[in-house]
Amino acid sequence: MIVVQKYGGSSLADTKKILNVSKKIKKRIENGDKLVVIVSAMGKTTDNLINLAKSLSNNPPLREMDMLLTTGEQISVALLSIALNEMGIKSKSFNAFQLNIRTTEQHTKARIKDIDKQKILEELKENSVIIVTGFQGISDKGDLTTLGRGGSDTSAVAVAAKLGVNCEIYSDVDGIYACDPKIIKGAKKIEFITYDDALELSSLGAKVLHSRAVELAKKYKVKIYCASSFVDKEGTWVVEKIPEWLEQPVVTGTTIENDQTKITINELPKNEMLLESIFEELSKKNINIDMISMYSDYNHFHLSFTVLNALKDHIIDIIKSINSSLNVTYQGPFDKVSVVGVGMKSSTGVAARFFKTIANLGIKPEVVTTSEIKISVLVPKNISKKLLKNLADEFNLRR
Repeated sequence: MIVVQKYGGSSLADTKKILNVSKKIKKRIENGDKLVVIVSAMGKTTDNLINLAKSLSNNPPLREMDMLLTTGEQISVALLSIALNEMGIKSKSFNAFQLNIRTTEQHTKARIKDIDKQKILEELKENSVIIVTGFQGISDKGDLTTLGRGGSDTSAVAVAAKLGVNCEIYSDVDGIYACDPKIIKGAKKIEFITYDDALELSSLGAKVLHSRAVELAKKYKVKIYCASSFVDKEGTWVVEKIPEWLEQPVVTGTTIENDQTKITINELPKNEMLLESIFEELSKKNINIDMISMYSDYNHFHLSFTVLNALKDHIIDIIKSINSSLNVTYQGPFDKVSVVGVGMKSSTGVAARFFKTIANLGIKPEVVTTSEIKISVLVPKNISKKLLKNLADEFNLRR
């Protein structure tokens, strides 16, 4: 059976850890599997390469950044393949060019368009395992591209989708938890989680999976298994539906996102074209707008939205460049606390329990947004962890 595995940078941080991963791979090969292994750069390699570039230029060309950053994964694949061959496992390493992993041309944030499936299958006839650089691809112009942070997860899911097999993602975390175990003592580990819940949790700050990888898995129905490289504990399956024998929780998890700022434009003229131009310009600058709240009176719109605190001055400059007379203010930083669960669709009373928990702490929310499977609230930083813990207790997210 062919299986796709992915190992993150923390799993390959040094030669000792590379040997540990090699032993795990060897065990699977001896059990009769053929493996396609996607790897990230070792440890802090990517961060170190970025710092090197920044020491030479405050604004290095994005094409050259991709040329630089793709070297990190090439080191990992070569070293892992060397270790496996030394153990007697026939292995061969490949970069994106050699496997023709085609992407869009957007440097540092490219998206995968296609992968040479036939090349992978041919190489697996000759080798027990092939090691593939994650995080990278090649554009139609022949330039190397990268997929952005967490891109190796996306690479792994894309290869699994192309081959029609499961994807196993190994890191320094032994599965997906209902809440951050570093904050919530006794946080439950989730055995099965739906794509929708995993996507919401990852987009809201949970670190185990990258949201683009989950989107791809959902689209192509790729089952993902998340587990640790370092211990043999049972991990978490990300699937389309929770197994029928397992009760669907009302709330699957709760998350916290730090350092959010609320931008407010008061007395915005009731001009839909102006409103459109603001969001269009922010989109062109790749600014990610999060929670949005708006109301209108007889003559004006009053608009608020949240962004990362580090971006606030840049965003205000963008808005002022559209119309210098706009009254733009900001407040923060805040934290965003959310509860997520597909089970919320069919259960009543979740909102009541959520706001009861907030009220019991005497919190006055800055912004609240909801969807069928999510409720998020913007709160002062000094109370956010306390709120997270109380929500974990309210919705039984501890063991």
